[in-house]
Amino acid sequence: MNALDALSADVSNLVESVGPAVLSVRTLQSRRSRLGNGSAVLISSDGLAVTNSHVVRGATGIEAELSDGRTLLADLVGDDPLTDLAVLRLASEDELPAVELGDSNRLRVGSVVVALGSPFGLARTVTLGIVSALGRSLLGAGGRAIEGVIQTDALLNPGNSGGPLIGSQGEVVGINTAIHPGGQGLCFAIPANTARFVAGECLAHGRVRRAFLGLSGEEVLLPTPLARRLGLEPVGSGRGVAIRELTSGSPAELAGLQRGDVVVRFAHQRVETVSDLHRMLVGEVIGRPVTLGVVRGAEWIELDVRPAEFAHSAAG
Repeated sequence: MNALDALSADVSNLVESVGPAVLSVRTLQSRRSRLGNGSAVLISSDGLAVTNSHVVRGATGIEAELSDGRTLLADLVGDDPLTDLAVLRLASEDELPAVELGDSNRLRVGSVVVALGSPFGLARTVTLGIVSALGRSLLGAGGRAIEGVIQTDALLNPGNSGGPLIGSQGEVVGINTAIHPGGQGLCFAIPANTARFVAGECLAHGRVRRAFLGLSGEEVLLPTPLARRLGLEPVGSGRGVAIRELTSGSPAELAGLQRGDVVVRFAHQRVETVSDLHRMLVGEVIGRPVTLGVVRGAEWIELDVRPAEFAHSAAG
């Protein structure tokens, strides 16, 4: 058997193994009674499935077609627009075929991956590619970046959203989410490790709990002499998040933060970018006092803030 025959056999075996757990999702959107479609993947035999938030958000009805042709109603367990992930529960008394969420941290650039889904409603479509890059950021809902995104050239089209990206061992390494509208072969998937976290939070709370301060800001570079004098690490690094707007009555305003302040520490962790700040605003800090290190003018000050629970309408 030559190399191409071996690759073909491996891909076919992988698809035969994983394919039964891939769903074609159809939704009824309340606005203008519009029909939508996407994909999902079963991650437990009792009917738990993961898809994209943008596939099911706002739907008044959701149904999922299995690979054997059965169509089952699905309930929305939880929705997380900030990672573009949602969790569904299929109504079935029978055990359903499911696949495991793998460890996406083990992926390497160049790893072969397979995307499964229903592009344009064409169920059980398979494309093959490689991991083109790791650690990308995509802008999600509320202006928050989705971190650690997988870039792949496994071809995706509308309707692939929510379907699995499969690794060479047959494990789900990502949930397909987006294509670059101006490019070819620029496709993205949310890491399986993120999907596992979101699924757990949705099962426990119906949503992912996050904290917010009530500010909007942008990355700035402080003068090098000032950064060195203040002892910012790494040595000479003067990056921080400059506050441009404060929400009235927000935790940030109540703590005494002002426009023009530059946030450089959060609970003793270095803050250099808006994404750094977002990563630190986890559910565990909601309502708890946190010390912020702030540069105001040419001076260092520390302020205590109590982050509130994030609502999707909040700025950040």
